[in-house]
Amino acid sequence: MNEVEIRALIDGMVSAWNSRDVERFLCHLAEEVVWDDPAMLDGPAVGRAAVRAFSENLLRAFPDFAYQVREPICVARSGTRCVVPWEITATHTGYLEPFGFAPTRQVIRMHGVDVLELEGGKVARIDTLFNVLPAMEQALRMEIRSKRGSGRALLVCLQRCRAWWLRRTTKVKP
Repeated sequence: MNEVEIRALIDGMVSAWNSRDVERFLCHLAEEVVWDDPAMLDGPAVGRAAVRAFSENLLRAFPDFAYQVREPICVARSGTRCVVPWEITATHTGYLEPFGFAPTRQVIRMHGVDVLELEGGKVARIDTLFNVLPAMEQALRMEIRSKRGSGRALLVCLQRCRAWWLRRTTKVKP
């Protein structure tokens, strides 16, 4: 694909997503697409049906989800990959399935990138990359990364418990 075709593909995907047209969004994806996103706590979505389920869950939990492309879009010379910087704004007003995360009614604004692999004029893979901590902080309205006595202490406690468990259950190779 050339850069003009890739930009048209991205524009079509963004337009479909922002208009909540999941069916039209899926038309831009290969049948066996793989979408890996930090918000997918049960692993990547593989295939259009799994992407549909994730997309519908996300749009139920964040019905005002708005995806905006930030320039520059970087396209590989081969025309088989591109990186799309984005900004997302969304309000958490519904349950996020399948884990049942309760709505917080908080607005979340975040930046990240989607790395797209392209085959046959469609997206074959999406790797969504963003820093989860700011999104969590905004959703919970709680600082995790800085001030003492904040939610950071809970994360440290969880990490120490897990580290203790791993030290006792993992054999060290000589």
